Amino acid sequence: MKKRFAFYPFYIALGRKVAQVHCLSLCLLALGVSANAEQLKEGGIFTFDVQGAGTGANQGTAPYGINPAGAITGQYWDADGASHGFLRAPDGTITPFDVPGAEGTSAESINPAGAITGEYFDANGVAHGYLRAPDGSISTFDAPGAGSVANSLQGTFGTSINPSGWISGYIVDDSGVYHGFLRAPDGSFTGFNARGAGASPGEGTWPAGISGINQAEVIAGSYQDRYGVYHGLVRTTNGFLLPIVVSAAGTVSGQGTFTSSINPDGAITGFYVDSDGVNHGFVRAPYGRITKFDFDDAGQASGQGTFGASINPFGEIAGEYIDADGVNHGLLRAPDGKLKKFDCPALDAGNSSGQGTVPMSNNPAGKITGYCIDANGVFHGFLWIP
Repeated sequence: MKKRFAFYPFYIALGRKVAQVHCLSLCLLALGVSANAEQLKEGGIFTFDVQGAGTGANQGTAPYGINPAGAITGQYWDADGASHGFLRAPDGTITPFDVPGAEGTSAESINPAGAITGEYFDANGVAHGYLRAPDGSISTFDAPGAGSVANSLQGTFGTSINPSGWISGYIVDDSGVYHGFLRAPDGSFTGFNARGAGASPGEGTWPAGISGINQAEVIAGSYQDRYGVYHGLVRTTNGFLLPIVVSAAGTVSGQGTFTSSINPDGAITGFYVDSDGVNHGFVRAPYGRITKFDFDDAGQASGQGTFGASINPFGEIAGEYIDADGVNHGLLRAPDGKLKKFDCPALDAGNSSGQGTVPMSNNPAGKITGYCIDANGVFHGFLWIP
């Protein structure tokens, strides 16, 4: 039987670590979201499951990336808890896949041509990156300095691929420290680390996942310093690392700023954790102006609030908020700042803490994909079509 590895895009893992359930935030310094935010109808959303996906708690189907044509990639967990990648074509055809010899495969990001990147674990529990070409062929890679200690969650993680095939990702070294990398289409690597990044286990530098690199090879990322505080960053085409500072972000361990997506113009979305442990969404314009946002129904306790997940070329942001009961809900932020709520159908989205609707990415057509967590803790993929 395959070993069981829990794969989630890195910023989700951080969201769970920082905010208990997922990725979240609230309205302390919000820009005045109206109390009558429009709710999108369920008719625009449909759910899907990969054949062979398990039906127990923490099993099922979890889409992550969507490309301009509407092709979706992600992972699913079978009845044994083993992880596999999948590609869902625009016509709805689903193709499961695994890296040959892998003990678990996750697909994180898909570009316009249909190339996919992600990571897999080998028999020793070490992670390796891979590139799945549009024809389905798979090549693997390891970035310099990646750790190889067995069953330690070390190794190489591919997180995002741009239209030209440049891949951003991170390694976890033998000491458990994170380092960012950029992989060129010819297979060469460039590593990067933020000044001020910590050098203890769990600290370091990483790029945003799913849509963390744009056509110009500009990368949105984050880092954790030696005090446990998180900071946003932008890596320019020339390799310069610029900080992203949200003034309202908390300054003690477990607080700070996280990026999650960058669009072709260089606009970035993400979230920050304030001094009370509450999360808030933000969007950073290409030239640095930061606008905060919160959904009016978002919870106001630690681990609750609003989160920006993905920003498309038109500035539309797909995200989520967690309410006062700990339930996840989808949201769409229009370029003019208006927020709309949406949820998966009731049978697929539970209404208890840790359940609900979790958007992951959006494309230029405004389609949003992600997953629902039902009342039994099972994951189901969804696609919302505007």
